[in-house]
Amino acid sequence: MTKDDTIAEAVSLLQDLGLQEYEARCFMALTQLSSGTAKEIHEISEVPRTRVYDAVRVLESQGLVEVQHTNPQQYRSVGIDEATRTLRQKYEDRIDTLESYLERVEYREAESNEDEVQEVWSLTGHEAIESRMLDLIEDADSEIALLVVDEDLLSEQLFSELAAAEDRDVSILLGGHTAAITERMGDQFPNTQVFETNLNWLYGESATDEIAISRILLVDQTRLLIGSYYPDAGSEDVAEQAIFATGLGNGIVVLLRRLVSSGLASIDDPDK
Repeated sequence: MTKDDTIAEAVSLLQDLGLQEYEARCFMALTQLSSGTAKEIHEISEVPRTRVYDAVRVLESQGLVEVQHTNPQQYRSVGIDEATRTLRQKYEDRIDTLESYLERVEYREAESNEDEVQEVWSLTGHEAIESRMLDLIEDADSEIALLVVDEDLLSEQLFSELAAAEDRDVSILLGGHTAAITERMGDQFPNTQVFETNLNWLYGESATDEIAISRILLVDQTRLLIGSYYPDAGSEDVAEQAIFATGLGNGIVVLLRRLVSSGLASIDDPDK
């Protein structure tokens, strides 16, 4: 990547973090100078000189630029650590504010204990599915049954959430599609039952199969997440899809609970 490409990507990221284009370009110009005048910023950033002053004032108000009141005025960007810390805090503050707004307007129909709601929803994208899986594990009250087919899902975040559930005395059953997966899970959770499934159809009966199951998660016998993906897809983020089912009487939940827990029989009774 050339220097120009790097600067262009940085400007784009700064815009994602809330800066306007001229502000981002002026900031990037100042990172290339020990200090500079509006004229020098204009020459490097190609921001119209009359707009440089407005952009720099905004950057100063956000704690990203310092001003020396000489004639002409000199400007310099704060250090990288300080700038990234400021932007990170600004980004987190925006997320916190958004969360509070969403909580004010969110509507969720109350569920009756006597009338269990049975629903099936779909999710798309690895990050969204990963987030839902971690949330389900975090909210587990009594039981977690997790079957992992794709070894890439064994992240530190997953292990951390499972460990927290274990500390809450949640019953945990872990299954893996391969010996490598079960070994890693067994090393992380030596006091938890871990089994290797022989259900090869989860990944496909042959090399020509296009789709595979990535994960199956059942929480408290009422909530189910099952993901699928295309192993040969170029982008993991768009490849994975999932269904999310709720309801104790939901037929999908009942079926998948039997599937996930089927590994217990081979652990408890080697002759089966």
